[in-house]
Amino acid sequence: MEINKKCEDNKLTYYIKGRIDTQTAPDLQDEIDKSLKEAEEQKSAIQLVLDLEKVDYMSSAGLRTVLHVKKFIDSLENSSLKLLNVQPPVMEILDMTGFTDFLDLGEKN
Repeated sequence: MEINKKCEDNKLTYYIKGRIDTQTAPDLQDEIDKSLKEAEEQKSAIQLVLDLEKVDYMSSAGLRTVLHVKKFIDSLENSSLKLLNVQPPVMEILDMTGFTDFLDLGEKN
């Protein structure tokens, strides 16, 4: 898995490429947690975007990471999480597990 991030003001976008599975999900969670903890310490709002255009698979470990990030974001004032460019195989997993009921799924960045 490859992770690139772009920061503009209070908007932080992670561009993820590859599979989010048991081996890669912990790295993704650690990377995002660092940014969220900084925002928490600075008491600043953050708009977190996960661009999943190049992610074709997400395991239950990936779902746990998304859930963890969502809970962390919800604990921060005026902060949000959006998943963009979700590919059909991943969207199917999110839909089957009920994640589409509480996640903000956008089309384009």
